[in-house]
Amino acid sequence: MLIRWLYPGMKVKRWIALVLLGALLVSAGGVMIIGSVYAGSRVLINQLFYGVAGNSIWVLGLLIMFSGLCLAGYGAFRVFRSVVGPVIPGGNSLLDIIYAKRYLEKGPRIVVIGGGTGIPVLLRGLKEYTGNLTAIVTVADDGGSSGRLRGDLGILPPGDVRNCLVALAHREPLMEELLQYRFPSGELKDHNMGNLLLAALCDITGGFDAAVRGLSRVLAIRGQVLPVTLADVRLCAEMEDGSTIKGESSIPYGGGQIKRVFLEPGNCRPTDEALQAIREADAIIMGPGSVYTSILPNLLVPGVPEAIAASRAIKVYICNVMTQPGETEGYSASRHLRSLVDHAGNIIDYMIINTGVVPVRLLGRYRREGAIPVEADLHAVRDMGVVPITGKLLQKGNMVRHHPDKLARLVLRIVCGERYPERVIPINSYLKNKQIEKDSAVL
Repeated sequence: MLIRWLYPGMKVKRWIALVLLGALLVSAGGVMIIGSVYAGSRVLINQLFYGVAGNSIWVLGLLIMFSGLCLAGYGAFRVFRSVVGPVIPGGNSLLDIIYAKRYLEKGPRIVVIGGGTGIPVLLRGLKEYTGNLTAIVTVADDGGSSGRLRGDLGILPPGDVRNCLVALAHREPLMEELLQYRFPSGELKDHNMGNLLLAALCDITGGFDAAVRGLSRVLAIRGQVLPVTLADVRLCAEMEDGSTIKGESSIPYGGGQIKRVFLEPGNCRPTDEALQAIREADAIIMGPGSVYTSILPNLLVPGVPEAIAASRAIKVYICNVMTQPGETEGYSASRHLRSLVDHAGNIIDYMIINTGVVPVRLLGRYRREGAIPVEADLHAVRDMGVVPITGKLLQKGNMVRHHPDKLARLVLRIVCGERYPERVIPINSYLKNKQIEKDSAVL
């Protein structure tokens, strides 16, 4: 194995030779210094080097030793760069990678429970502060590309898991675009590339959980993503008029008020990894996301709400910014909380509620779709024994969404108090930005 390092093109041989030359000079310098001290060796040393250094043989020895140390150090540095350079992703600084990994390892252990497009927003923010993240994701989705793959291949729906993997990935922008790419036409129309990749990995690895672990390694994600159960479950809703709607994608179009939701089969088992993550967590965050179709499908799995209740972690529920047509029309913040408590019990300590004003230019469009901002009825939330935490958490754009970093910082303030961790900033990027600012000031 060692001889392979000497193959042509490895760009290490010259630097190894430089290290050896440096070591030889260090040894020679050491011999000269020691020989100039001991009387038995002094005569020989003086005969060899008297014409060069006079009586200051030890000075010459010191210079030779120092030169050898410089050569050996520089050679070792170049060997190191030649070895690790090709394996550092995207040209990132090794210093940045090591610093980020070591710093993030010290962050709080946070479990985020949900699905859909809500929790990836939070995960994108949290991954800059801690690497001890676990996303526990629903597998009840039966619409779109996930639903088609579920029906055709008999696999668990990959869409919600894929979104969380992408959110936690240490990736190049092109990789994110690839995983989120949706085919516009043909037999693959509306299929998502990331979903297809997970489906292929299911067949290769022999299971959905193994496929998720495999793609997690490929993407070098910060933390882990876990399906809440490996059972083929279906989300159902009992409406206020007594009718029953089956299938997550059909529930918003039921045309009435939801009384309760439940899973079929109801005796599914949670994954051991999910229960372990809940037991070891410092904080358990539910949401943001659809309370009936993203959060509750996880809490309806037997054993999950009991594990949350038994955990000593801080439990936080993040309420959606807007109501959802067909699910939470007319719901206030306390009504969202009531729906969660009625299904999973009193497992919430804090509730995060947005109090930022939704831009007027977006309100009209959302109202036409049947959605309005969630009313922050804080007194009603307190009456339920839950502490409301408010903040202006909106992100600017064409969609009403939580701002990833603002939401993450508020969560960490609840979990860690005022001593919450700082956001990781790559050292090289920081220095470059400082240099740019300096150059701009000069100009």
